[in-house]
Amino acid sequence: MEPLRAGKRIMAKPLTVEVAIVGGGLAGLTAAIALASAGIETALIARRANADHRTTALLIGSVTALDTLGAWAGCAAQAAPLRVMRIVDATIRLVRAPEIRFAASEIGLEAFGHNIENRHLLASLDDRARSLSPLIRFEDEARAVETNESSATVTLKDGAKITARLVVGADGRRSLCRTAAGIESDGHAYPQTALTFNLAHARAHQDTSTEFHTESGPFTLVPLPGNRSSLVCVVEPSETERIAALDEAALNNEIEQRSHSIHGRIAVEPGRGVFPLAVETARTFGKSRIALVGEAAHLIPPIGAQGLNLGLRDAACIGELVVSARRDGGDVGSSDLLSRYDALRRADVKSRTFAIDLLNRTLLSDFLPIQSARGFGLYLIDRIGPLRRAVMREGVAPAASQPRLMRGEAL
Repeated sequence: MEPLRAGKRIMAKPLTVEVAIVGGGLAGLTAAIALASAGIETALIARRANADHRTTALLIGSVTALDTLGAWAGCAAQAAPLRVMRIVDATIRLVRAPEIRFAASEIGLEAFGHNIENRHLLASLDDRARSLSPLIRFEDEARAVETNESSATVTLKDGAKITARLVVGADGRRSLCRTAAGIESDGHAYPQTALTFNLAHARAHQDTSTEFHTESGPFTLVPLPGNRSSLVCVVEPSETERIAALDEAALNNEIEQRSHSIHGRIAVEPGRGVFPLAVETARTFGKSRIALVGEAAHLIPPIGAQGLNLGLRDAACIGELVVSARRDGGDVGSSDLLSRYDALRRADVKSRTFAIDLLNRTLLSDFLPIQSARGFGLYLIDRIGPLRRAVMREGVAPAASQPRLMRGEAL
């Protein structure tokens, strides 16, 4: 195995860097680019991600961060703006909430964000990473992570070792880094499964994301360029097998019926995903010279476009803290820095997790008072202008968690 530095091969040898990042998904690549862009010598340890059919709804702060890092221009043409978000109560229960439409123009934005296929976003991030000389990429997997008071060492599967002041664990829900740091997590599974598809449709989506609330969970159509959308369909596990067994014509008809034909005729594209829903949060996001980002730190259902956006804020936050410590001559993996990282990220993650968990539980509940409370809450949001605008602003740009990159400021 030989590492790659800015697209050129160098001789394999024991390596010492400031920061080692384990995991090359969207959050890991973003963290690597943020650090290397600021001149921090960084090792990225990851096989190249296999892009699938999935998409990501990037909120405006995430788009701003990617643009600031020089990674947005390479994929912006493949993204669709999200100018309107529409919530429709499609349940058949006694108490139903009113339909709500949120327009980005109400809070002075051209769009809440953009929806993009992950393959385009990953390609643009990868191109940007290759252009940064302080970033060394190892196309291998981490076998072990060991830490002591002054450093951390990552051992690769081929036996190579990389020593760093800080390891950033961006290695997903079964994180080796989280285990190495001795960090436990809390969570639970839901009696639901998310089915994901991309599809073409006859009618224009008008840059509008529509989320139907059903008894089994949300059914959300998010715009893609042209007459295309991505879909997250949350159903009970018993429905998963039935839908998965449908032939192409029957599946197209199923999706059109569930979408109430708002986009006309449907043609589901190849590539389908099935994801059991769960929520999980690490008890701390930083310990023993290891900082966790993305799904290594928190896992939430694909509802409300929050999951990856939280991960990108993690990446931006740890990048900001490391760059600041490095400039001040401090230890970029110190316990003080990790404690500050945990404090800065925990409120954001907990509030988003709580809101999504609450929404999901109220959809599943048949208890009339809970249905009434949910309906009344949405009614107030719809009718009280200052409240709805506050909800929109907090949804796309949380006041308590806006790292410099999300504000368009370089590290």
